[in-house]
Amino acid sequence: MLKFFKYFIAFFVFLSFSGKLYSQAPEIVVDLKQEIGPMNPVWAWFGYDEPNYTYMKDGKKLLSEIASLSPVPVYVRTHSLLVTGDGTAALKWGSTNAYTEDSNGNPVYNWKIVDSIFDTYVSRGMKPLAQIGFMPEALSTHPTPYRHYWKPGDPYTDIITGWAYPPKDYDKWRKLVYEWVKHSVERYGQKEVESWYWEVWNEPNGHYWKGTREEFFKMYDYAADGLKQALPTAKIGGINIAGTRGKGAQEWTNDFIKHCISGTNYATGKKGAPMDAILFHAKGSPKLIDGSVRMDMAPQLNDIETGFKLTMSYEETKNLPIIIGESDPEGCAACGMATNPENAYRNGTMYSSYTAASFARKYLLADQTKVNFLGAVSWSFEFENQPWFYGFRDLATNGVDKPVLNVFRMFGMMKGNRLNVKSNRMYPVAEVLKSSVRGAQSDIGAIGTKDAKSAAVMVWNYHDEDKPAQAETVKIVLQNIPATKADVNIYLIDKENSNSYEVWKNMGSPQNPTAKQIAVLEKSGKLKRISNKKIKIISGQAVLDLKLERQAVALIKLDF
Repeated sequence: MLKFFKYFIAFFVFLSFSGKLYSQAPEIVVDLKQEIGPMNPVWAWFGYDEPNYTYMKDGKKLLSEIASLSPVPVYVRTHSLLVTGDGTAALKWGSTNAYTEDSNGNPVYNWKIVDSIFDTYVSRGMKPLAQIGFMPEALSTHPTPYRHYWKPGDPYTDIITGWAYPPKDYDKWRKLVYEWVKHSVERYGQKEVESWYWEVWNEPNGHYWKGTREEFFKMYDYAADGLKQALPTAKIGGINIAGTRGKGAQEWTNDFIKHCISGTNYATGKKGAPMDAILFHAKGSPKLIDGSVRMDMAPQLNDIETGFKLTMSYEETKNLPIIIGESDPEGCAACGMATNPENAYRNGTMYSSYTAASFARKYLLADQTKVNFLGAVSWSFEFENQPWFYGFRDLATNGVDKPVLNVFRMFGMMKGNRLNVKSNRMYPVAEVLKSSVRGAQSDIGAIGTKDAKSAAVMVWNYHDEDKPAQAETVKIVLQNIPATKADVNIYLIDKENSNSYEVWKNMGSPQNPTAKQIAVLEKSGKLKRISNKKIKIISGQAVLDLKLERQAVALIKLDF
């Protein structure tokens, strides 16, 4: 019996130290002397399906907020910039009428709507991640049907119409891109357009492309040739593959890279094709389990790790900038929780804590693989004139910011270099890659930064299961602070703070709120500072206690 008891104690100690139980009281140690790399603002990239929302009332408002929260220019990606139509906005649809043909088949270019989109970006100091797509009706090999009228609950493939097909004339396709880029240089200036990134199409291995793999490479070559003829210094990349971790997606990516390195260029007949960046997609997979949402970060992180490793496997690509063209908890922004109940995470703090915890792992995966990680596009914007808090994957609803936007406000205050952070409750990235965050205890982790006169630590309390749990007090130990005193500001996103959704529910969930209610909601959607005090630094160290609810995110900002 005594022998069995000894084995039991030894096994329990082994589990504890191997991190499987995560039973310790949470403690985070941040050493301000241990800088591990620059805090590149990889989060300052956003995208959405519906380009015509860009210049509408709430679209402009949200873009202004996104631009103002970032210390660097924000890049924006949107679909359908070449789709034929009158510019009417709709879910999963957009159009610019950039290209039509006259009765003799001659091209007619009209940049009015495209300009209104890019003007909205550039006037705010933002930059397009300009998507060359989709196929204009007059160029499509299969133009009918063209305009779709998809709504939540309809089969997703209903959106796939004539815009998803190859061009019937590749020379006209090349000339369209040439004229677009030439016009952009004339309108915005060469230096500005040189700072943009261009890419062709979206998810060609999925529903969005109705041609063959070789036809896609041909379309890419002609588009890239038109771009480079108009502006040789323009930057283009690809291929924004879907499901990057899958075997088929990896085959597509490898074939694309090999084509760009050594294949015969369809447009020029020469060797290779321009490739100035690598782009791929990464998505998680939430599910509804026994009436509650269970997130799954593992697929998203495995997509990212796979894309990073693929890029590093070629001498010609290992130094190229990597842009995760869509990086999200799941795949359909316009599928609301009414039709997809697993998306109920989107309105409250589960989306914000997931965002904080997942971006921290993106940085760690980039460190491990040593890639040139430029950006990760959060495919999340706003949906004009839709029900309040309908459950779309958006940053704001009817002009009111959701909690998730405040995570990006926090990131905007994190400058300088990233710091070495140790947490006894943060799941190792290898475990999250394997099984997400499913242990008995939550993931309490942090990411820290420091510049010449300040430091910042973002802390989260995240778990895959959207179930109530007791708040925990996190001990934050800051070491080697280069000062004897500091101003400390603490910002918090939880049920009571920086949370317009909870305020809206407490109002009775009105779908026609009054002007007074809207003003309250707008204020509650901003990032809230819950504490401001001066502290003394003793022997370079400060210790702070921070109470965090499950799914809460906090930012501790020190100015010294």
